[in-house]
Amino acid sequence: MYSKKEEVPEAYLPREALLLNLTVWVDLPLITRLVNHGEGFHIPIRFSLCYNIFMSKNKLNTESYKGVRDFYPTDYFTRRFMMDKMEKIAKLYGYEQYDASILEPSELYKNKTSEEIVNEQTYTFTDRGGREVTLRPEMTPTIARMIAHKKNTLPLPIRWFSIPNLFRYERPQKGRLREHWQFNVDIFGLSGADAEIEIISLGRDLLKDLGLKDNDYTIRLSSRVITDFMFGEFLGLDKENTKNLARLIDKKTKITLKEFEDKAEEILGRRDDIFLGMVFSKNFEGFTKHLPKNEKLDKELENLDLIITGLNNLGINNVVLDQSLIRGFDYYTGTVFEFFDNDSENPRSLLGGGRFDKLLEIFDAPQIPTVGFGMGDVVLAEALESRNLLPKYKKEKTVAICPLSNKTVSFSNEIAQNLRDNGIPVLVSYNFKKAGEQIKWADKHQVESVFCVGDDEIESGEFIVKNLMSGKEEKIKETDLIKFFNK
Repeated sequence: MYSKKEEVPEAYLPREALLLNLTVWVDLPLITRLVNHGEGFHIPIRFSLCYNIFMSKNKLNTESYKGVRDFYPTDYFTRRFMMDKMEKIAKLYGYEQYDASILEPSELYKNKTSEEIVNEQTYTFTDRGGREVTLRPEMTPTIARMIAHKKNTLPLPIRWFSIPNLFRYERPQKGRLREHWQFNVDIFGLSGADAEIEIISLGRDLLKDLGLKDNDYTIRLSSRVITDFMFGEFLGLDKENTKNLARLIDKKTKITLKEFEDKAEEILGRRDDIFLGMVFSKNFEGFTKHLPKNEKLDKELENLDLIITGLNNLGINNVVLDQSLIRGFDYYTGTVFEFFDNDSENPRSLLGGGRFDKLLEIFDAPQIPTVGFGMGDVVLAEALESRNLLPKYKKEKTVAICPLSNKTVSFSNEIAQNLRDNGIPVLVSYNFKKAGEQIKWADKHQVESVFCVGDDEIESGEFIVKNLMSGKEEKIKETDLIKFFNK
């Protein structure tokens, strides 16, 4: 017996207390509990009422972790709808699906991913072996690692896609959570405009298949070759200020003009009206007229023109050149693009990507020209929902069998298994209530058809099948059930 205020040894604590790392004291009045402990035998444990009261007030919260989601069947249905469309379109273009672990060595992101993501947004920890590990915040470094690992055996061009779960520690807000699923499409091994044309066309075909029209969004196009020239040779910025100015331009639409001008002056060390005029010019021509003649620039402008012409030839005419489009990742080397939602209630990028020809160099592998994009499920779902393009939840066509007693369970299970063996989904009720109540149960589970199994049905070999969608009832022989449900 433990006296008042005597600490209970850990060996005698119930597993609830151990899990919560509690120090438990006994106090009067004492109560006796039996708990399953260790090897499966029961021992008497005496606890105070104060422990029970404490536990009742400190039950585990049923809410999910902040910024992530639980996918109940109706939510999963929506996610699966979008993913099925993604897989369908990618495969129509001949892309192969791949995947990888959500865990990556942290140095993979420190080399090429945006510093903001690495320093402020990653979920990073040290594992039991002393290795620094990160929950992947993006998929591009992972696919680059995979390609570099088998660079000598993979035939070019490589067309791969994936729909991974990604994690970033951000402030949850509209269109942005701490985890999301992202459609990633990449083509390795094509250096010309054909790669951009194909990738952008794929994105457009996906949105079209989801129900969006071309005038629902604008395809914005730019080039890091041009903006890097502006930052370096034209403005004379060092590497650090180039990154700072690029990030500022990328956030241009999210801050006031005064905030932008003040920050730009701080980075440039002066007020530069020519720069401001370039960034805020209403068209790409107004931007490029300020730049000097340069062979590299001319070649890149020609490449952008080829991309736009190629897209126009495919009937894609909602493409504009946008000098303020930067894209945040440091690894882009050429074309950058995004599909921007024209809905004033959802002014954000639906998908974004570009060309990154040098990413494999961090693995000391030969450079492979690459173009790819990513599309997050959160923003996409919001865009579809705002246009009433998400389908209503519909359970897969299912049959419910309702045995009316214990005696008919075995027979019901045999029928159910026979139907399942022939590809027919079956749900069996085991509540043994009256037929009417079981039919109501089946209706709540949103099955399409239901029939009950009692002694009379077993003897006659016939069942009254009710279609819960139409209310129609039909008498079907046991030997005809498979044919009936497969029609």
